[in-house]
Amino acid sequence: MPLLELRRVEARYGGLQALHGINLSVGEGEVVAVLGANGAGKTTTLRAISGTVRTSGELLFSGSRLPRRPEAVARAGVAHVPEGRGTFMELTVEENLRLGAYVRRDRAGVKADQERVFERFPILAERRRQAAGSLSGGEQQQLALARALMQRPRLLLLDEPSLGLAPMLVAELFRVIGELNQEEGLSVLVVEQNATLALSASSRAYVLEVGRVAVAGTSDELRRNESVRRSYLGY
Repeated sequence: MPLLELRRVEARYGGLQALHGINLSVGEGEVVAVLGANGAGKTTTLRAISGTVRTSGELLFSGSRLPRRPEAVARAGVAHVPEGRGTFMELTVEENLRLGAYVRRDRAGVKADQERVFERFPILAERRRQAAGSLSGGEQQQLALARALMQRPRLLLLDEPSLGLAPMLVAELFRVIGELNQEEGLSVLVVEQNATLALSASSRAYVLEVGRVAVAGTSDELRRNESVRRSYLGY
């Protein structure tokens, strides 16, 4: 049974339909990528899962219907790192991390997880009392990921994590994501414009076009797919 399953999911912004019957799944401990051009529905798919856009169809998490309120989705074990990072710029690094654990009540566990996050992201430990707005773009992306991990999620939703970052920082970010997946079994659904990077980091992938799944398969299959190669891989 998949950890996450979308069946015939549609989504709307007022009168505009953004998703048209999406079918998608993420297995336990799996990294899955979502590719597509701007306006294809990638971000809306993540918003549909996290409960921040009106949807119809079935959204199942661990076999049960996923709640439609963002806080309830977070309590169920889904953490969402939105495009643009969503950090609270006027708050310190530590305050941002504490906000990431807002659905938890285990204070000792939260404190231990904060120290674990600081071990994984040493630069955040150095900047723990700085305002998030004073961090570089790469440090802010690390903070956004660290804050999501403070939820102790089973599924991590990542929306364009490489956006605006230097290649070295992107490589480091995806190295950490890979470690979390391998060492802790964290499931990841990542939306990423860099198709080469996304396919190398994932086991399966979906290509969205105008709110529909156009191609789906293993990452190796998509690398060999001629239309995917031409449109997204540049060869």
